[in-house]
Amino acid sequence: MAGLNDLVDFLDTELNISEIPDYPGALNGLQLENSGKVTKVGAAVDASLPVIEKAVREGVDLLLVHHGMFWQGAQPVTRAHYRKLKLAIDAGMAIYSAHIPLDVHPQWGNNALLAKAVELQDPQPFFPWKGIELGLQGTRGGTLPELTKKLEAVLGSPVHTCPGGDEYVGRVGIITGGAGSEVAAVHASGIDTFITGEGPHWSYTLAEELNINVLYGGHYATETFGVKALTEQLAERFKLQHTLIDHPTGL
Repeated sequence: MAGLNDLVDFLDTELNISEIPDYPGALNGLQLENSGKVTKVGAAVDASLPVIEKAVREGVDLLLVHHGMFWQGAQPVTRAHYRKLKLAIDAGMAIYSAHIPLDVHPQWGNNALLAKAVELQDPQPFFPWKGIELGLQGTRGGTLPELTKKLEAVLGSPVHTCPGGDEYVGRVGIITGGAGSEVAAVHASGIDTFITGEGPHWSYTLAEELNINVLYGGHYATETFGVKALTEQLAERFKLQHTLIDHPTGL
């Protein structure tokens, strides 16, 4: 058993929650507290009703998520929003969210772990956003089909590939999640092959016109790495049980 405040202090410090910018609805940090005791930590991408239901069934009393409960801004506490809050509160489950701070973390971040998994060489921060670098770029030998196969093996799911550029991947950029709409800016930064989660329809046709390869690995699939790694760190450091609450969307 560990104290919730101790866990929150560790997470806030390690993830630099107070300094890293984000979207207003992210509300990074502790979003829902409990009585102050934690025995089992759950990792999940989304703080959705089905995820919270699964977490309660598995006895989780701290749920660590990438997408928190308040993405839609202020909303009435009714229907599904009421049900998931009541479920969590009745079960004594705290919820902690880390969005961009977890994407960009140099050790446990989605970008860093995906870059390592696809064997990106000498990854360096790139893509300025609100005073930080949002992604990683590096080199990797081989062809686009080879990289696609590697990414599919890493993610455990199909990858949608736009072969807009050269057969050889060249300089590779990674921004997990929904960064496909940034394909023009990514291309302008010197990237030959861009790995992201998802993008709008027009990002594919624009990538063809710009002669840049884009691999859409899935928003959910590219953002499971951080919460899993961070939960494992918490479990080891604070001697807790841990589990993954897997609820893929296929997007």
